[in-house]
Amino acid sequence: MKSSHVCFPTGLTAYDYEPYTMQNVLQFQGTYYVCGTGRQTLMKDKTANDNYYLLTMAAIAQEIRYRKTEKKTRVVLAAGLPLASFGREKQPFREYLFRKEQPLRFRYENEGYEIQIEDVKLFPQGYSALALYPEFINGEPSVLLIDVGGWTVDLMRLDNAVPNAGTCRSLELGVIRCIDEIMEQVRRRTGLSVTDVQIERVLGGNPCSMEKYSGGRDEG
Repeated sequence: MKSSHVCFPTGLTAYDYEPYTMQNVLQFQGTYYVCGTGRQTLMKDKTANDNYYLLTMAAIAQEIRYRKTEKKTRVVLAAGLPLASFGREKQPFREYLFRKEQPLRFRYENEGYEIQIEDVKLFPQGYSALALYPEFINGEPSVLLIDVGGWTVDLMRLDNAVPNAGTCRSLELGVIRCIDEIMEQVRRRTGLSVTDVQIERVLGGNPCSMEKYSGGRDEG
C-alpha cells in the first residue's frame, strides 16, 4: 500500500479479539486487523473482498499521522489500475472505494478517525509518472513505459508521446514473483529457507547476517 509519504506490505490478519499489540492494528466494525505483516495472495480482482478497502483505511491513518493533521478530515483517494484492464475495472473499483457509508469511522493504533471520502480518482498504473517528467518523451518517436509492481509488470508503448493502446500488457512477473523464485532457487542450491524480508535486504544492498554462497558457478 502506498500513499504520498508511507508504504507498507499488503498483509492483513483478522482477529475477533484484541491482539497482543495494537501496533499497526485497525479496528473496524468490531473486528481487529493487523496490517502490514506478510502479504496477501495474488488476487486478480481487488473488489472480491474487503481487504483492500481495510488496507486503504490503514494507509489513510498512516498518512494523516505522518502529516500530523486532524483525524477528522476530508480525503480524495487516488489509485492506479493495470494498463491492460483499466477501462474494464475503473467503474467497479471506484464504487468499491467510494461507498455510501459516510463518514468512514474506524480506529487505528487505538486512535479514532472520522474520514469523509469526497472523491476517488483512478489512473493507469505508471502512466501518471510521465506527467511529472514530460522530458522523457519529448522528441522521442517511441518510448516504452514499464511499471514494475508487486504482482505485475505493466507495459505501454507511446508513439510520438501518444499511448498506443494495442501495446498495453500486464504480465504477472512482478517483484513478489521474483522473490518467490529466489526462495525456490536458494532451497534447491543450499537446502536453506530464507524469508522475503532477508531477500529484500540483499536485493537492496543492505547488511544481512547470511553468509555468501560459494557452492556453484552461477554466482552474481
